[in-house]
Amino acid sequence: MLILNSGGTFNKRYNPLNGELEVPYDNYAVEQILKSMDTKFDMAGVVYKDSLEMDAHDRKMLANIIQESKDDTFIIIHGTDTIHLSAEFFHEVFQDKKIILTGAMRPFEIDKVESSLNLGLAIGFSKSLTEYGIYICMSGHISLWNKIVKNKVLGKFEIVK
Repeated sequence: MLILNSGGTFNKRYNPLNGELEVPYDNYAVEQILKSMDTKFDMAGVVYKDSLEMDAHDRKMLANIIQESKDDTFIIIHGTDTIHLSAEFFHEVFQDKKIILTGAMRPFEIDKVESSLNLGLAIGFSKSLTEYGIYICMSGHISLWNKIVKNKVLGKFEIVK
């Protein structure tokens, strides 16, 4: 399994110089969560952006890494605003991979529980996953990418039928 960090709110930290939450060019949040686990995971930082800034080039870069990897299972840390766009892109590209996208509605720096829970659920799910597909793991839900949506009114992800 390979964990790919692409930024998003999950990774944001407060910059005291400009008073803004920014996506830093590091893997601090993911590394802190993984440090508490007994198992070691391969992890790489790829795109350090808010998902609203992600574009086709960024998705292709992630897809190229997945394509070239010896692994068949991937967890992608992703921003929640466009997680569905990346999931749909990966669905079009891959039929022989297990890809779980996860993220957070609040930064790890502010709420360590949500980020840790989502990443932990994604890791646990990936270990039991037997079928290829593109999945989203958010708000305690794990489902195929087209069966889960972000409810922007309630601020959480929900399963759709």
